[in-house]
Amino acid sequence: QVQLVESGGGLVEPGGSLRLSCAASGITVSFWDSFFAMRWFRQAPGKERELVASISSIPGATNVADSVKGRFTISRDNVKKTVYLQMNSLSPDDTAAYYCNAHGVRAYLGKDYWGQGTQVTVSS
Repeated sequence: QVQLVESGGGLVEPGGSLRLSCAASGITVSFWDSFFAMRWFRQAPGKERELVASISSIPGATNVADSVKGRFTISRDNVKKTVYLQMNSLSPDDTAAYYCNAHGVRAYLGKDYWGQGTQVTVSS
């Protein structure tokens, strides 16, 4: 059973930066980087969950939502089984609970695992 633990959320002023981390356990490195795309979602109160960024299994192609393009970067460390979301130039519109998702591909298609979420609040 894959488990995901997010960290790095908190309160930051507009224009500031945060880096979220999501550490995976319960799976070997080779399976994690071969069979799981990693994604960050966010959900603000009263709004639907939004896909913010994704990074594929090997070779690690990335994609970010238009709303965060140029400000957010997703990356993964396949040795540490950790995915990161670097968030720069934060605005109050980025305030939300951020969730890490491991999305199975190929032999693991249909498998989805979620972290517990970490709160990001952008306010002066």
